[in-house]
Amino acid sequence: MNKDRNVLIFSAPSGAGKSTIVQHLLTRYDYLEFSISATSREPRGEEQNGREYFFLSKEEFESRIAAGEFVEHEEVYKGFYYGTLKSEVERIWAKGHVTLFDIDVVGGLNLKKLYGDKALAIFISPPSIETLRERLVNRGTDSPEAIEKRVAKAALEMTYADGFDMIITNDKLESSLHEAERAVETYFKR
Repeated sequence: MNKDRNVLIFSAPSGAGKSTIVQHLLTRYDYLEFSISATSREPRGEEQNGREYFFLSKEEFESRIAAGEFVEHEEVYKGFYYGTLKSEVERIWAKGHVTLFDIDVVGGLNLKKLYGDKALAIFISPPSIETLRERLVNRGTDSPEAIEKRVAKAALEMTYADGFDMIITNDKLESSLHEAERAVETYFKR
């Protein structure tokens, strides 16, 4: 393993398709391992603690922040924290694997700043804000108000795309998957 390159970061506005791309890459490359983030929000749908997220109460999350247990954290929405536990990154690196982050845009930029050249940071962009709105509606997991809040946030997040090493516009999924594969294979050279 190239110990100088052991972090892969995927960020995108909600609904841009980054989780689909991340899941695909995890099935293709056995040296990639998903970093499970912590959050203070409630589980959605079939989500389970320790699988999609570590679900913590707001108080527990704040206590762990104070104890310095996070690599990065952010209050993404008012009262809702997301972050990466140091213990999760250390667990993955102890196996000799590349830590793969599926993280919000500001968190992704913070991780890139922290890890620098050790990290490849990829921004997944929707083809348009309207396409993003349609994807969020079709998901069926959020209320119309929550969707509009996510769409407004996405417009702001898209202004940060240039802070990433690479931008993939997810217009046609198959093309986006191939582009992500090429980026991983080129950067990590395994």
